[in-house]
Amino acid sequence: MRGTACWPGDVWGDGMAEQVGIIGGGIVGIALARELTAAGAEVTVLEKESRLAQHQTGHNSGVVHAGLYYAPGSMKATLCAEGRGLLREFCADRSLPYRAVGKLVVAVDAAELPALAEIERRSRANAVPDLTRIDDPGRLREVEPHVAGVAAVHSPQTAVVDYAAITEALAQDVRAAGGRVLLHTEVTGIRIERGRVRVITRTGAHLFDRVVAAAGLQSDLIARLVGADPAPRILPFRGEYWMLKPSRTGLVRGMIYPVPDPRFPFLGVHFTRGVYDDVHVGPNALPALAREGYRWRDVSLADTWGSLRWPGAPALARRHWRMGVDEISGSLVKALYFRKARRFIPELAMGDLARKSGAGVRAQAWGRAGDLLDDFAVDQVGPVTVLRNAPSPAATSALAIARYLRAHHLGSPAAR
Repeated sequence: MRGTACWPGDVWGDGMAEQVGIIGGGIVGIALARELTAAGAEVTVLEKESRLAQHQTGHNSGVVHAGLYYAPGSMKATLCAEGRGLLREFCADRSLPYRAVGKLVVAVDAAELPALAEIERRSRANAVPDLTRIDDPGRLREVEPHVAGVAAVHSPQTAVVDYAAITEALAQDVRAAGGRVLLHTEVTGIRIERGRVRVITRTGAHLFDRVVAAAGLQSDLIARLVGADPAPRILPFRGEYWMLKPSRTGLVRGMIYPVPDPRFPFLGVHFTRGVYDDVHVGPNALPALAREGYRWRDVSLADTWGSLRWPGAPALARRHWRMGVDEISGSLVKALYFRKARRFIPELAMGDLARKSGAGVRAQAWGRAGDLLDDFAVDQVGPVTVLRNAPSPAATSALAIARYLRAHHLGSPAAR
């Protein structure tokens, strides 16, 4: 992330509060709005949907990540650790549910032990709290009685929350501090005029001293409106979930995760007990046919064609076509999806996957060479800041990301 100058205070030298527009009503955008209104800025959030947290924030498993996977020293690792603590405090203060159900990352066989060792190394470098390594299958079953595997790392402090409810609580703080949250307000144009920013929407225009875009699935399109580099582009990946039927949720106490494939930025099919005690299985990861394509029938020719003609598309296809075929097959054939899940819980029966519980779409950024970006990324174009890549653990890290953006990307007018 490239920085400019530090936030100068709650007002500028002329005594006028700074006017800031934030594009995007997910948890990151609303967390930033709360951070800036607390500093005295006049903040307006522009959200195109009819409610907040409509996309990535409201379509995930609710996991509060402890930092097991991220490269030590990366923005992900640093902001996840800070954000986890801030999120726990916020939930306690607002009486919002926060349940430390624990996560078990399981090596099913000896071939996965080297990758598990790397997860353990990263976890310890990232100071994951209370982490333990388990090499005895009997001890594995003390944590998760129905699991199968030869070894695991256990993160008992990994938690689950309701991110949509958290976003609404954050928005209440924004409104209470005088900020505005405008729904049904889709941004169609951005112009920089004499150091200020005119944002054009379908319902009118707004003039701000500066603008921050936290637009998730639309982030590259917003970047294009301000003349930023087309790369990275957003490649939407859909992840589908199945629910365990209520009589079988006892198969899972907390979370059971596979050892992830280091070649791919997704974690694989796993089991998660949610904050309201439902247990879902998934997600898979397959390219979506629209930025907001939650079903196979959700197709955008413009989005699909844009992905296919991106310079990195051939390289990405050559690198990951086998995985792509596997993921698509699992989406279309329940038995194949079930087979992946049953590796971890041999007692699982096909009928235990009661129904598909919906899907989420991840805004995965990718470069011209077909590389999938792993860390958070921010671009600065004059008075406009664009969050270009905010994959998981962005929800966990949202309050810390807000602090980071305020400190490093929202400087005084003289510093632009």
